[in-house]
Amino acid sequence: MAFATPSPLLLRREHIPTDPIPESPKVKFIMPMPLPRAASPLRVAALLLLSLPLAGCVSTGTPVKKGPDPMHVAMYGAHPDERFPLPAMDISKVDPKYFRQQVAYPTSELPGTVVIDTNNRFLYLVQENGMAMRYGIGVGKAGLEFEGSARIGRKAEWPRWTPTQNMIAREPERNAQWAGGMEPGLTNPLGPRALYLYQGDRDTLFRIHGTSEPWSIGKAVSSGCIRLFNQDIIDLYGRIPVNTRVVVLQEEAPQDMPANGTPIAGAPVADLGSAAI
Repeated sequence: MAFATPSPLLLRREHIPTDPIPESPKVKFIMPMPLPRAASPLRVAALLLLSLPLAGCVSTGTPVKKGPDPMHVAMYGAHPDERFPLPAMDISKVDPKYFRQQVAYPTSELPGTVVIDTNNRFLYLVQENGMAMRYGIGVGKAGLEFEGSARIGRKAEWPRWTPTQNMIAREPERNAQWAGGMEPGLTNPLGPRALYLYQGDRDTLFRIHGTSEPWSIGKAVSSGCIRLFNQDIIDLYGRIPVNTRVVVLQEEAPQDMPANGTPIAGAPVADLGSAAI
């Protein structure tokens, strides 16, 4: 019995897989964003100007408060080896111009001379080559200032203090209790050192000394003496010997005195008969 030959078409269909043909993965096409046009210099400048007010409103944090200069902190630090241990001074409220410092100071006075400018509240220790060591000072109230020239007749560490009769008469409540003298110490008005001003062999009763009231430096509040920060009077005391020349400039410089305050030889010396500490 003869069999019919399968049709080629049927043969091909028999080999066609019955499973569905997997679809090709879909590819997403993203349209590119249009590139920005190049900004002109004028446009850039305008944008920067508009951003400035906004930048000013942005906080960058709490500003750091600048502390005292470490050099000044050390300069006015404690002196624990003193007879009465001297504490460090709070310099946070001191005008920096009153700190001890070396400055240019052209003058006809010889090196080693002390020049006191009561008007500007400075004491100068004249040095070589037109320089000077400058200290901030407190001075006497009006009518109580020393004027003229003198010399250091005596030096004392941790001195006693005795108010003059004039001081007791002016402020009896404050000074009468010390008529017999006040012992040395941190509360003594003369502080840790005193330099006694003499004219010839006569004590003028004026002093260059420390202070128990550091806030008074730069002011006219004393009874005529020249006061320095305690650390500064210790420094000055160590630099000058007995017989050092001292010149105290007058409040208003006379016509024969140079504009820089340098005293003229032969300037008149004030009458110190009623001087007080």
